[in-house]
Amino acid sequence: MSIHEMMHAFTADWLGDDTARIMGRVSLNPLRHIDPVFTVALPLLLLLSGSRFLFGAAKPVQVNFNKLKYGEFGGAIVGMVGPVTNLVIAAVMALIFNHLSLVSGTAAYSFFQLAIILNVGLFIFNSIPWPPLDGSRLLYAFAPRPLQEFMESIERLGIMGLVVFIFLFYSFGGSIGDIMLKLVHALAPTLIT
Repeated sequence: MSIHEMMHAFTADWLGDDTARIMGRVSLNPLRHIDPVFTVALPLLLLLSGSRFLFGAAKPVQVNFNKLKYGEFGGAIVGMVGPVTNLVIAAVMALIFNHLSLVSGTAAYSFFQLAIILNVGLFIFNSIPWPPLDGSRLLYAFAPRPLQEFMESIERLGIMGLVVFIFLFYSFGGSIGDIMLKLVHALAPTLIT
C-alpha cells in the first residue's frame, strides 16, 4: 500500500503538482497513507462479521490535475503508476520465488504466495477504469467528452459510486478472478497448480 500510494505522490510531484509532497505523501511511511475508515474500520468490520467479501483502501493521494504536465495524459501516468508498481512488485517477488526451492506450507512460501497474489490482485483491480479507481485516469485520457462526463457523474456520487462498482465487481468477479490466476500462474508457475 505504501509503495503504491507513494508512487502516485512522487509521480504527481515529478510531473509538476507538489500537492502530495506538501501533504507529506511522498513517503514510504504507511501511517501517511492510512484512511481511518477505509484502511482500518471497514476491513476490520468485514473481517469480524465473517464476511467472505473483504475490501479496504488507502487514503487517496490528492492531485491537482491542472498542474500536471501533459494534461489528461499526465493524469493517466499518475493514475497508472500505482497499479504498475504493484505489477513490478509481483514480478520481482515471482523472480525471487522462482529461483528459490521453497516448500509449500513453509512461512517463506506463504510470504511469497501472499505477496504475489495480493500485488497481482491490486494491479488488476486498480486498473479497472471505474472512478475513482486508478484505471479511470487512463480512460479519461483517451475517452471522448461524453464518456468523460459520465465518469465525472460517477465520481460525484462519492462513496455510492464505489458501492455500485463493488456490487458490479463482485457480481462479475469470476472472470476477473480467472484473469488474476492466469497472471499469477504466468509469473510463478509452481505457485498455483
